Amino acid sequence: MTDEILLETEDLMDRAVSAYERDLSTVRTGRASTSLVEHLRVTHYDQLMPLNQLATLGAPDAQLITVQPWDQGAVESIMKAIQTSDLGINPSTDGSIIRLPVPPLTEERRRDLVKQLGGRTEEARVSVRNARRHGIDELRKSLKEKEISEDDERRAQAEVERLASGHVERLEALSKQKEQELLEV
Repeated sequence: MTDEILLETEDLMDRAVSAYERDLSTVRTGRASTSLVEHLRVTHYDQLMPLNQLATLGAPDAQLITVQPWDQGAVESIMKAIQTSDLGINPSTDGSIIRLPVPPLTEERRRDLVKQLGGRTEEARVSVRNARRHGIDELRKSLKEKEISEDDERRAQAEVERLASGHVERLEALSKQKEQELLEV
């Protein structure tokens, strides 16, 4: 019983870290990356769709992202979605390919992104703590229903705490790495 609870708790924590990693990939670092725009929501034919389902994305060099829509009718919708996003990138098009020049980040913008990064890291920590709380609650419920012994519950709680600490350390390492990317000039 405790093994099932521990596996479920670890899975929830792993998902929190994975979501944080995906979230970090959308933070602009001054280098062009398709992950900045691939999940941008575009309204096309009255449906909201991720950009990567409407076009081929590319980053031919460090300062440019290209978007090549599969349907030429989507060019205007994609341009509008990019312009209204919080990316701060001004798209240009020749009718078939949309070019997104990624300007270098200013020092002030880098500091703002580091602050945003701190907020996102805290949200991820909260997700890991919620998974820890869920695991401990499940262990207590199992103890109350006499499915596990007190010793097993104590050992499993210690394991849940160890898992949570390890996942928080992974979050911190990812955050520190992204912060270094943001601050390097």
